[in-house]
Amino acid sequence: MTTHGVPRAAVLAYHAAFAPPAIRAMTAIRHPLRPLLAVPLAVVLFAFASASANAEAPPVSASSAAAPAAPAHPQVEFKTSQGDFVVELFPDKAPKTVANFLQYVKDGFYDGTVFHRVIPGYLIQGGLYTRELRPKRTLPPIPNEADNGLSNLRGTVAAARGPDPDSATAQFFVNVVDNPRLDYVGNQSGMTWGYAVFGKVVKGMDVVDKIDNLPTGPQGPFIGDVPRPLVVIESTRLIGEAASPVEEPVSPVTGQAPASAPASKKKPGAQH
Repeated sequence: MTTHGVPRAAVLAYHAAFAPPAIRAMTAIRHPLRPLLAVPLAVVLFAFASASANAEAPPVSASSAAAPAAPAHPQVEFKTSQGDFVVELFPDKAPKTVANFLQYVKDGFYDGTVFHRVIPGYLIQGGLYTRELRPKRTLPPIPNEADNGLSNLRGTVAAARGPDPDSATAQFFVNVVDNPRLDYVGNQSGMTWGYAVFGKVVKGMDVVDKIDNLPTGPQGPFIGDVPRPLVVIESTRLIGEAASPVEEPVSPVTGQAPASAPASKKKPGAQH
């Protein structure tokens, strides 16, 4: 820049040399003040930006910070004339079978029925017949869910049925040993469809073993396998909330046994 044709730098140099002392002092400090003023301005801008960021960020609540825990499987307690046991249900694997079973439990259907069929070293079966070994009237049959990936291992509970794969109603059985030959193989026939596992005994497997070791014989309409004395299901009930299991939930896939399997021979299966 120039002033009247004279370079500005020369004008400033002239004033610095010949101006009165007060003017020379003002000239000397005019430019050094600029960088000093820039520092407080930067601090103010930084503080304003921080306050804006904090105001825009929503507060994190305790409920959103912690992921909700998955609910435990529902459990049903059986009180029988031989002792009590608890079954954990797998609605995520067999939703229709579990819903059907729980409906019978809530209706009190199983109260007063018996385990009418005991095959030592194989299974115990019940849920339909009264003490007089008369069948009760049931709800309509349900679709077979044996293709759910669960295996008929020791302690698991499965839906009993007739030759038709989709004929299960109220009856169920507890596997006393591993019975993989009762598993789903294919949908070609009733033999290959298998039996739908929908739960597992998580407490009182010793009671199941006790029932399995009872003497059996013919009684009423059955030519055999009826335990003596008859094992009566006195009551069944859904245990509290599903989030308060009696024991740690078991894996429906691995189906690890709650107790070691007894050493007993295995009889050939029959129609359930």
